[in-house]
Amino acid sequence: MATPNSAVSEIIATTLKNRGPKIIDNVSKNNGILKALKAAGNIKEADGGETIFEPLEFTENGTFGWYSGYDTLDISPSEVLTGAEFDWKQCSVAVSMSGLEQLKNSGSSRLHDLLAARVKNAEHTMENNLVTGVYSDGTGTGGKQLAGLQALIPDDPTAGTVGGISRVTYSWWRTKKFAGVVDGGAAVSSANIQSYMHRLYLPMVRGNENDYVIAADDNYYRLYLESLTSIQRISSDEEAQAGYRRLMYQGAKVICDGSYGGACPANHMYFVNARFTKLRPHKDRNMVPIGGEREATNQDAFVKLLGWAGAMTISNGFTQGVLIA
Repeated sequence: MATPNSAVSEIIATTLKNRGPKIIDNVSKNNGILKALKAAGNIKEADGGETIFEPLEFTENGTFGWYSGYDTLDISPSEVLTGAEFDWKQCSVAVSMSGLEQLKNSGSSRLHDLLAARVKNAEHTMENNLVTGVYSDGTGTGGKQLAGLQALIPDDPTAGTVGGISRVTYSWWRTKKFAGVVDGGAAVSSANIQSYMHRLYLPMVRGNENDYVIAADDNYYRLYLESLTSIQRISSDEEAQAGYRRLMYQGAKVICDGSYGGACPANHMYFVNARFTKLRPHKDRNMVPIGGEREATNQDAFVKLLGWAGAMTISNGFTQGVLIA
């Protein structure tokens, strides 16, 4: 005969399983970066492996050449591909209930209300912390946090290793940066922010590889907003309904993702090329209940875990950039 705790535990497990897809959907809808990645088809599940592997083109094929008539053609092998490897990162959130809480809420509707409130809180917690991870440098919690934009598109693109490839050694793997004071000669302001954005953006654009979303903290978003005339302040009802403010730049969305509810670091504006940026959750650990029954051996209580595992990756550094102070 099942114990009362097991019955309630099953309710939570079922609820978490059913809520999983909704949490995934909410995370992608309510964050401009992930919304762009989803639109580009770049929230892609991975199926395992020691690391998450992203193939890279690091140079052009050296055998190209013009010829005439019977000229000898170059058929020598060309090394044009390599790969970046990104470590798996894991996170979880727990929904728990003590036996006393179960007894106090033993009425069917009261029990379901309490469980629903705790599951909803777990959902919001998972959403908020994943979004924080999207902007992190991956050093949080002793290096266990998701490595996001501060790692993939760092303030100093000539230092460090990303995806197992040294940016000190390989210039083709470096992202772009433009620093207001160092590169522009003055702090970023409403008078110069558009010029600085142009000077960062134009060297990154290559052909039609122009699937950008631009994420700014409150300050840089405000400076960009103040730099525009009223007729340039193009927005969208769809984006406003998603919960964040949006302008446009060269056809790209400029979103405000700082302050409360956002995680973009202060005085940063990221130019993220969604074509070459991915979120790679594991197909079997994408916001789903994990583990079996977890009733405490020495407590009248139980817990259920909602888990996620994956990484954020890039496959091209040249087309990504950041505007900093």
